[in-house]
Amino acid sequence: MATYRKSRAHAPAGFFECEGRGLQWLGEAQSQGGPRVVHVFDWGKDYLDIERVDASSPTPKAAYDFGAALARMHDVGADYFGSAPRDYTGTCYFGPLQDPVPMDTGTWDNPATYFAEARLRPMVQIGLDRRALNQNDMRMTEDIIDALPDLLGEAAHDKPARIHGDLWSGNLMWTADKGETQAVLIDPAAHGGHREEDLAMLQLFGASYLEQIVDGYQSVHRLAPGFQQRYTLWQLYAIAGHCVFFGGGYVSEFRSMCRSLLR
Repeated sequence: MATYRKSRAHAPAGFFECEGRGLQWLGEAQSQGGPRVVHVFDWGKDYLDIERVDASSPTPKAAYDFGAALARMHDVGADYFGSAPRDYTGTCYFGPLQDPVPMDTGTWDNPATYFAEARLRPMVQIGLDRRALNQNDMRMTEDIIDALPDLLGEAAHDKPARIHGDLWSGNLMWTADKGETQAVLIDPAAHGGHREEDLAMLQLFGASYLEQIVDGYQSVHRLAPGFQQRYTLWQLYAIAGHCVFFGGGYVSEFRSMCRSLLR
């Protein structure tokens, strides 16, 4: 098994350990039908050694199979909304290798409080601190937080899922290195979260064969009614993060998304 080293000088404390333990934590679900997760060899302060995977193109069948496997991984669950990967007690992170920001962990027992206190409010506050966002953006965020019970609908009753946490299409690899095409998960921000978060991230940046992924998912676990209408809600955290990391057009996109949710 060939090795790929992901590295960065002066990485934040625990960054690569958190990612390594997150991959291992997600990988525990493979014994229960979860998706393939890239194998972890070792980590240190400035590096993470994982298996090298040869990329290929997705197929509709591989996408359907991945959706079913993703549902099984989510169903393995987590102790709480906000749970860190097993055996990790340091800071968790979200964002690109060169500019990750802390991602709050904790023991929230419902998705509304978790999403408000651990995701939306902290990320928008970082945006304020970096002057990418302003006080009006925080006011809109607080209005969305107030509306979360209505916005979440039946999804408010879901139990904590074991989620990838940064499942945009670039972190979903496809490979045929073991014969049939299959998905492989890389680069997580793994934690206990809401199952719809991963699906919303796949939709945000245009994952291939998303319809087949969702069909496969629902063959294992039926999603709460209206899940597609909640994509924008779950995507707010990632887009607020993109305002922090990149600014530019993401700021207007964040504001437009907020307004659409508050109509």
